[in-house]
Parts: sequence; structure tokens; C-alpha cells
Amino acid sequence: MSPRKIFATTALPYANGNFHIGHIMEYIQADTWVRAQRMQGNQVNFVGADDAHGAPIMIAAEKAGKTPQQFVADIAAGRKQYLDGFHIAFDNWSNTDSPENHELSKQIYLDLKAAGFIETRVIEQFFDPAKNMFLPDRFIKGECPKCHAKDQYGDNCESCGAVYAPTDLINPFSALSGAKPEMRTSEHFFFKLSDPRAVEFLAEWTQNGKHVQPEVAAKVKEWFGVRTNPDGTTSEGLDDWDISRDAPYFGIEIPDAPGKYFYVWLDAPVGYLASLKNLLNQRGEDFDAYMADPALEQYHFIGKDIVTFHTLFWPAMLKFSGRKTPTKICVHGFLTVNNGEKMSKSRGTGLDPLKYLALKMNPEWLRYYLGAKLNGKNEDIDFSAEDFMLRVNSDLIGKYVNIASRAAGFIAKRFDGKLGAVSEDGQALLAQLRAAKDGIVAAYENRDSARAARDIMALCDKVNSYVDANKPWELAKKEGMDARLQDVCSTCIEAFRLLTIYLKPLLPAVAVQVEAFLNVAPLQFADADTLLGAGHGIGKYEHLMQRVVIEQLDALFEPPATPVVEAVKPGGEEIAPTITIDDFAKIDLRIAKIVECKPVEGSTKLLQLTLDAGEGKTRNVFSGIASMYQPEDLQGKLTVLVANLAPRKMKFGISEGMVLAASHADEKAVPGIYVLEPFPGAQPGMRIG
Repeated sequence: MSPRKIFATTALPYANGNFHIGHIMEYIQADTWVRAQRMQGNQVNFVGADDAHGAPIMIAAEKAGKTPQQFVADIAAGRKQYLDGFHIAFDNWSNTDSPENHELSKQIYLDLKAAGFIETRVIEQFFDPAKNMFLPDRFIKGECPKCHAKDQYGDNCESCGAVYAPTDLINPFSALSGAKPEMRTSEHFFFKLSDPRAVEFLAEWTQNGKHVQPEVAAKVKEWFGVRTNPDGTTSEGLDDWDISRDAPYFGIEIPDAPGKYFYVWLDAPVGYLASLKNLLNQRGEDFDAYMADPALEQYHFIGKDIVTFHTLFWPAMLKFSGRKTPTKICVHGFLTVNNGEKMSKSRGTGLDPLKYLALKMNPEWLRYYLGAKLNGKNEDIDFSAEDFMLRVNSDLIGKYVNIASRAAGFIAKRFDGKLGAVSEDGQALLAQLRAAKDGIVAAYENRDSARAARDIMALCDKVNSYVDANKPWELAKKEGMDARLQDVCSTCIEAFRLLTIYLKPLLPAVAVQVEAFLNVAPLQFADADTLLGAGHGIGKYEHLMQRVVIEQLDALFEPPATPVVEAVKPGGEEIAPTITIDDFAKIDLRIAKIVECKPVEGSTKLLQLTLDAGEGKTRNVFSGIASMYQPEDLQGKLTVLVANLAPRKMKFGISEGMVLAASHADEKAVPGIYVLEPFPGAQPGMRIG
């Protein structure tokens, strides 16, 4: 059979933060699958990218004082330590602001438009009056109109998975300012998913048993049925998809539509193709020819939270723009920690990938443990610290590595590092191991690395039973048993090589060490069809892996230390003793207008203020602010007056209140005194409280 030609991706992480353990789990699953494909001789291009567009990036960049491009670049610069640390080998990593993605996104849009799948319509949309901008879906929150879960985003519910328009939310609010959004109109562009052609195609594509797991197909099928809308009406089929956003927005501008940008979820999946094109351009290969090959297979590894976009929007975009649709959407569940506990950094219940690496914990412990739980289904899995230690120590150390360590020393010391002939009982054992190859390869193909791990460990048990039955340590002490000793130990080394072949997709770094130890070329699955044979020389055995110890796990899940906070004296002095609201209510603070301001003859510190506090008369107040203000600076301004302070007789006259001003307790360290000025719109006489 000719090699398969495969294009594989993982979901694009949003470029507003570091990788978390959920990302690493997905990348390990995809990387394991890709390695298994390559061990069969298949040709795989494995690419990823940062999802760089959208209002959240724009807003985060603004807060950081950076351009969106620089903000994304700084996030991307931290990716390598995670990927290299866990032996995740993407062929290319790009981002969705690349020239390739701009070009491809625009072309796909134009192709969809030419096919009659784009229309414009004026819609009512939420507008944040405090931020003066239309709100992206993810910056509107409220109650889900379907399941009534609180604090849900404006495009889909994380609780029940429902997809809806932001205007369907109950009691919506702006996640940016907290303000109640206003309804305003704007022209938007829509992808017509309701078109009968799209509905017919997606119904068949999602339900034919080829492209998604059965449990995912069942969930998707719900979206095609009759449903009750929030206004009480019913509808059937699919809703059209709003694919545009208004400026200001960081993204790709829609052709011939100034001020309109593609919604991030339109150009994000195009980033898969763009990263591949970027890779092929680097190699000097033709992207269009590569994608046009009918034998090309396209696989996307994603989490269950983004099923909607990948099983409806993405296939339809590809199909009706005249492009190849995905071969399979591979959906995994979520990762919980320690018996389903929700991850929390503050409680130390999260699993921080960088902390794991910093503690010098073996990355292949985690690769194996997660792989031994992932079964190709859309199911949540749990990381249990106790189970992690038991499984790694039992499977990898006690069962797998133990085989080599019990045999390699005898081969090196007694037989000059040369393997001997394997007798009939050893051949029978090795035949069982070799016969398991097809089942293990099939398990990897189905992303059921849990099944592969179980089968491999069952084979390890058979080999260890063989070792225990033949006791090479006792054979080494008996006269005339050298041939049998070499036979038994050679059988163990041959078996260890076969087991390493099967574990290589999960343990790539260990496999490299074993290949060097055994003096063999990089192992492929086809190598399981042969043996090393008598006379093959092996190298010196070096211990391959240490055990997990409880101290490492304690350190991994240790809650962050509570920082010691020194007493802060704001403004140079401690906060005054607590008062009640009744105490505060005794002080009558009023907005006052400075009608006139002039110097006080005989004083270098005071200014004389004539204030209008809305009483139908003016007040006279002396204030010690002459060092900071010229009279003309204050005249006509609003300020805050303590209106019920008893009048005070002074050398220069009677002061009928006090103007509020701020200063630091240490005038030498922080000089100056600053009069409080209300925002425009306040009126003289308004009470403050």
C-alpha cells in the first residue's frame, strides 16, 4: 500500500495567555497519533497556530500598552518551552494574522459570496455606551435562554452547549464595563447556513458515521430539529451565522466593506490552512496542488467546547467555497484534577505544565498517563495524583523498564554485548508480542491510546512472567548454564525492543535512548515483523526512567504561598478608624461652583473663594491652596464643599465651610495640594453620598 497523505491540526489557542494543561493534553493526544502514523510510513504535515484576532486581543493589548501584533508575538514567544518540554513536534506554528491567513480568508469569503451563501442585513446589536463600541459576543454576558445558566457568553452556553444570538440572553450586561448594553442598528454580513443546500449537506456529513464520533453526531443532530425560540416561536433547521464585526476590531477587513471585519471564528479555522500553506511555502511546495490531491486526509483535534464551529461552520465554509472538507473531527473531553475537582490556581488544584517541568518531573510520565486514559471518545478524564504515581511506577518502571534492566547487564558482562539464539519457548513468547502489532496500531489509529497502553502492559506482564519463571539471576550462578542465560536474556532484549516499538508514540524520548542502547535505526512498526537475531551487539544500558516520588506530587499541587503584605500607608498615613454610614451621613458634601477666586492680602498660603452651592446665595471660604493655584485657574470651576461645617472666624474674615483637597502626609516627599473637581455635568447644590 502506498503511504497515506495526512494533514493534521490541533485547535488554535487564543493568543491572550499561556498554555494550560488542557492544551497540553490535546497536543499530546494529537502528537501521539501523528507519531503512530509516521511509524507506519505515512506522510503527515502537523501544524498549529495562535488564534490572534478579536476584540479580547485588541483590549488586552491596549491595557498592556502594546500593538495587537506585538502582544500576540510576545505570547507566541513563550510557546516553545511547553512544546519542546513535552516532546510535542509540530512541523509549523503560525498565527491567524499571517499574510497567508488574510489571503485565504478573503478568498474563501469571496467564493462563498459567489456561490450565493453571503447576504447582508441590518440588525440590532448591543452597544456599550460606556466604552463607545459595539460589543463582541464574548463581551456580553447574561442568562442562557435555553437552560438559564447564569453568567454565560453572548454566543454559546458553556453549560448546555446551546448556540444563540447575544440578543437572546436574559438580563445581559457588558463584560467590559458592567453597563447595561443599548440596542443599536448596524449592517452585518451573514453566512446562510439556513440555505437548504447547507442543511442537507451538514445533516449528511455529520450523521454518516465517518467524520465525527457517535456521541458527537448525536449532539449535533439536536441542532437540526425543531426548537422553541426565546420569544415562544418555533424554528427548524439551522440559523444563519453572523460573520462580521464593526470597527474598532483587530482582524481581517471584509473585502469592499470598509469598517467591517470578519468575526474571529470565520478566519480562525482558516488558520489551519494558512499554517500549512506557510509550511509548504517554506519548503517550496505547491499548496494548491497539495490540497487538490484526492488522497489527502484532513484531521482536526479539538475539545468538546468548540464542536459547533468545527462540525457545522467549518465544513460548510469549505464545502461551499469549493474546498476539501475534513476527513474527521476528533473531539476529546475536558481534564479534571484529583477526582473531578475543578482546577484552581489559588487552591493548588490546577496542574501547571511549566511548574511540572520546572520540578524536573519526566514529561513522558505525563504523556503516558494521559495517553493511558484517552480512548478516542468525547469523554472527560481525571488526573489523580495517587493514580498517576501508581500507574507510572507500576507500568513504566515495574513492568516495562524492568525488563531491560534485568537482562542487559548479563549480556554486557557475560557475552560481550552480543545477543544469542532464542530457543523455542522464547520464540513462542516473541511470537505473541509480534502478533499484537496490528491491534496496537489499530488502537492508535482510533486515538484509543488507552487500549494501546493496556495491551502493551499485558504484553509486559507476559514477558515479566517469563523472566520470573526462568530467573536469569539464578542461571548466572549455575555451572554450565551460560547458553540458557544468554537465551533468556536475549529473549528479554528482543521483547524489550518490540515493546519499545509499541510505546514509541507515547514515549518518543525514551525510544531514542533505547534505539541508541540497542544500536538500531529509528524504530518503525514494520520492525516488529523481524528480530535483532543472534550476534547483534547492543550498547551499555543506562537507566531509562526514575520512579515518581510523593514529594514531587506534593510540590506540584502545593498551593501558592500567601504573600506577606506589609502594612501600606496610603498618602503617607494609615486609614482612619472605621465609622458607620450614619457617621458619614452627618457630613453634608455639596457640589459648589467657584464664582470668584482672589488672593488674600497678608497671606501667602490662602486664597479667598466665593462659592455658589445652589442656596440662592454665595458663601465665603478661605483655603490654603495658594502655593498650587493661581486665582484664574480656579474661577468658574466646580469643587466639593463641606456645607455643614460650623463657620470659623479667621483673621481675614469668616470661612463658611471647607473645600475638599488632597495632599500627602509627608509634604517634603510628595509636595502639593490638589483641589477635588467633579466630572462635568454635576450642578451646584447636588449632594454627594
